[in-house]
Amino acid sequence: MFDPSKFAVNSPKSIPVLLLLDVSASMTEFCGNNDNIRKIKALNNALIEMIEGFRKAQTLETFIKVGIITFGSNVSLHTPLTPIGDLSELPLLFADGMTPLGGALSMAKEIVEDKSIFLSKDYRPVIILLSDGEPNDEWESPLQQFIGNGRSSKCDRLAIAFGKDANKNMLKYFIDGCENDLFYAEDASALYKVFKKITMSVSTRVTQKDKNQVFKIDVNLDDPTTY
Repeated sequence: MFDPSKFAVNSPKSIPVLLLLDVSASMTEFCGNNDNIRKIKALNNALIEMIEGFRKAQTLETFIKVGIITFGSNVSLHTPLTPIGDLSELPLLFADGMTPLGGALSMAKEIVEDKSIFLSKDYRPVIILLSDGEPNDEWESPLQQFIGNGRSSKCDRLAIAFGKDANKNMLKYFIDGCENDLFYAEDASALYKVFKKITMSVSTRVTQKDKNQVFKIDVNLDDPTTY
């Protein structure tokens, strides 16, 4: 007698990627090293390339989901966690306001702990924090909660300091205990290289046997082959 359960197809699993992006007013400034491009435009461009890279990486068994939280004039869920195949053109990021990092971390914590959003069957999530300045709200406690308790503490955390004024100590605290060091992007070209390397690293996990394993990312900003 035919038993359909023996022929059941396993549903694909995902690697969730959640980006916390600083869109404060300082992101309207021009990038360093005489780049004729504003930080926010460089970030938009790098993000578009990242999404396209993730889109190309998906397989029948594994795909990437992407969500974006922005913090500037307010804290906003710019893009809910969405399968990469369902992501159409991303709305552009616009910069304004202060740097309410604590609010962004609290929102991220709530999302990661929600098992209806970050599914139990998902592989180890990636949380990427980018900032170009100093937080203006109470951020120490939300950061301690994020890296020290619950499901969020088990995520792979990456941090990017964009420009010379980024609070590097805070960003290093965010990645404490993780495999990768702080990425420092002084200008637009460096930001593209960092985003490209992160994209390649996450995409590689799609085809790895152990998709929960992460590796140290080597970003040599002086090597033209990394761009």
